[in-house]
Amino acid sequence: MVSGNAIRGSRVGAGPMGEAERGDSAPRTRVSYFCANGHETRPAFSLDADIPDEWECTRCGLPASKDRLNPPPPPKNAPYKTHLAYVKERRSDKEAEAILSEALELLRARRAAGEVIY
Repeated sequence: MVSGNAIRGSRVGAGPMGEAERGDSAPRTRVSYFCANGHETRPAFSLDADIPDEWECTRCGLPASKDRLNPPPPPKNAPYKTHLAYVKERRSDKEAEAILSEALELLRARRAAGEVIY
C-alpha cells in the first residue's frame, strides 16, 4: 500500500521550473574566437559586459582571438631549468671556484680544531 502523503513523480526539493519562477535571464550575445588550430569557441556574454580580446579555446586550450585569419600564436614553453642552471646564470666559473675554495678552507679549519661536523 502506498502512503497517502507521498507526491508521485517528484523528488525532494523539486518545485515548479521555468522562467516564471527563476526570473528572466539577462540578454546575451555570442562572440566567436579562433585559435591557431582552427577551432571556433563561442562563449556567451551579457550585453553590458566588457568582451575580452582573447579567450582560451575550449577544445585545445590555446589562446584564441576574434580574428579568424590571424589567431594568436601558441605560447612558447621555456625548457625546465635545474638549480645548477640558475646558479650558473648568477655566478661565473671563477666566482664559483673562489666560493668553493673558501668553503673548503673553513671546513678544513673546523676539522683541524676538532669540531664534529655532520
